[in-house]
Amino acid sequence: MSNKREIISTNQAPLAVGPYSQAVRVGGFIYTAGQIPLVPETGKLIEGDIAAQTRQVLQNLAKVLEAGGSTLAQVVKTTVFVTNLGDFATINQVYSTFFASQPPARSTVQVAALPLGAKVEIEAVAVVS
Repeated sequence: MSNKREIISTNQAPLAVGPYSQAVRVGGFIYTAGQIPLVPETGKLIEGDIAAQTRQVLQNLAKVLEAGGSTLAQVVKTTVFVTNLGDFATINQVYSTFFASQPPARSTVQVAALPLGAKVEIEAVAVVS
């Protein structure tokens, strides 16, 4: 397995809006940037509650992983950033539909703010097929 870094980019998920990559593949793993609930086609935050935002984030994450040769089923670790831990139960409900069996390890952290007023951001590490 090569330790060469490969930048992953797809227009199926929101494009990077700063000096970072959507994901980087190296040594059999993909490391994603945090995804916020932007609609790829518009570049705008999805309208709706924390459930809608979480769903969009995980859909974006899935597209980035697919572009790098992986899937949500191959995620080994996620980090969830949320602006209100009071939303934790709703986030878990949506999250569990994307990781129904053998969910990855996870950390969840409340933060003061997220880009563009998002309520949730998720990053992941996944194994490459």
